[in-house]
Amino acid sequence: MILRLIYVMDPLCSWCWGFTPALEALMKQAEPKGVALHVVAGGLRRERKKLGIDGRDRLLDDWQIVQDATGQSFDLQGLPSDFVYDNEPACRAVVTARYLAPDKVWSLVMQMQQAFHCKGVDVTRPAQLVKLAGKAGLDPELFAEHFDSPAMHEATLADFNWVENLGIAGFPTLLAERDSQLALLASGYQSLDQLEPLLNRWLENSA
Repeated sequence: MILRLIYVMDPLCSWCWGFTPALEALMKQAEPKGVALHVVAGGLRRERKKLGIDGRDRLLDDWQIVQDATGQSFDLQGLPSDFVYDNEPACRAVVTARYLAPDKVWSLVMQMQQAFHCKGVDVTRPAQLVKLAGKAGLDPELFAEHFDSPAMHEATLADFNWVENLGIAGFPTLLAERDSQLALLASGYQSLDQLEPLLNRWLENSA
C-alpha cells in the first residue's frame, strides 16, 4: 500500500512559509506510520514581472498579514523594489532536488523559504539556488548540472500541469494519497488544530 502526503506549494508563497510549522508537526505524526512526504511545485507566478515600489509594498503588507496570522517570521524591510518575481526557478530547484535526492527536498524547501522570506535573498537566481542546494546537503555541482537541463524544465512544467489539471488554484494545498486515491486535507492555509483531526481520521482509515 502506498501512503503519502502530497504537499502542493511554492517556495515563494508566503502562506506556504506560514504553513511550515503545521506541516512539520503533521509529518511527525505521519512518518512513524509509514507515510512519506512528496512535494509538488505549484508555480504561483511565472510572468517575470518586476515588483516596483508599489508591488513591493503590497507584498510586504501581505507578509505582515501572514506573520500576524501564523507567527512565522518575515523580513519586512529587505526585499528590493527591483526584485523580479518569477517562481519558476525556485520550483525547478524543488523538482531537481526531488530527482537527485528525494530525502533532501524538504531541506532545500526550507533553505529557500527562509532565505527569501527572512533574509531577502533573491532565490530566482541560479547561483543562489546552487548555494542553497549545497546547504541542504545536495552536491552543488551535480545540482547545477541538472538544474538547467531540458529534462528538469520539462519535469517542472509537468508539476505545473498536474496541479492545474487537478484544479488546484491556491497554495498551500495538502493531499493524502492511499493507493492512488486522493483525499483533500487542506486547501489554503489552515492551522494545526484544524488539520490534526483530519489527518488522524485518514491514518485510522489507512491502517
